[in-house]
Amino acid sequence: MKKLLPKNWKPLFIENSKVPGWLSKIAPINIGAITLFPFVISRHSLNESTRRHETIHFQQALETLVVFFYLLYLFDWLRGVIKYRKNWDEARDLKGNRYASASNKAYYRIRAEQEAYACQGFENYLDSRKRYQWTRYYRV
Repeated sequence: MKKLLPKNWKPLFIENSKVPGWLSKIAPINIGAITLFPFVISRHSLNESTRRHETIHFQQALETLVVFFYLLYLFDWLRGVIKYRKNWDEARDLKGNRYASASNKAYYRIRAEQEAYACQGFENYLDSRKRYQWTRYYRV
């Protein structure tokens, strides 16, 4: 019965695909894996941290009825591009790396990405994750 609950649902993983490479040509980052509900498509075999990261996005999509996930994602990114268009070059990400562009900085400020990056390293995060957790990480 526990497996029937949406909180326990997992995406369908497709590994060793060329799709992330194609999308990287138009994206602000080099895409290794991407969640395109209900799939996670990756260039290579996924490690556990990346599986968790993408499963967090899958759960976020479920919480927002899928279409709103992508609308919020795009809204956050566009807002960030506009906000950081002139002041991205001196800033650094959580790992201390410089941002490559305003759109790159905007990507890391997307509310869905903030939760996924902050929690991808915690093994049991998905088991203990509360619904709408991404709202607690949002800072543009």
